[in-house]
Order: sequence, then structure tokens, then C-alpha cells
Amino acid sequence: MHIENLVKMANQIGSFFEAMPDRDEALADIAAHIKKFWEPRMKRAFLAHLEAGGEGVHPIVLEAVAHHPEMLQIVLRAAA
Repeated sequence: MHIENLVKMANQIGSFFEAMPDRDEALADIAAHIKKFWEPRMKRAFLAHLEAGGEGVHPIVLEAVAHHPEMLQIVLRAAA
């Protein structure tokens, strides 16, 4: 997946939740959405982009990452 697509998707998520009147709830919902619906590859690529400066990422998404770093946490499960 190209980083431009991930940035676009993250920004769309951010724009949607930015309309919420409760800023803290909006940040938590952005984090929850990415954590729940993005696969590990997407999270890894997005995290690398953020670590490289996060060019083009909407400020509310950057704020959500800062307040909820677990949103990009990748859980590795051992094969059962």
C-alpha cells in the first residue's frame, strides 16, 4: 500500500471525527478506528511515515497519535 493512500485514509478518518463536539472523544475514536480496522502492514507503514516527519498528515490525526500511541501498536501473536 502506498503511503499517500494511507495518509489520505487517515486524513479522511480525522476529518470525519473532527466534527465531534468533544475533542478528547474525537481523538480516542480516531485511534480506535485505526487500531480496529487497519492491518499491521498499514500501521507499520504509517508509523514509519510519522517517524520520518509525517508529511501531509492532518493535525488532528497527529494529535490522536500523540494522545493514543497504542493506535499503531502491532500485536504479534504466536501461532497456536
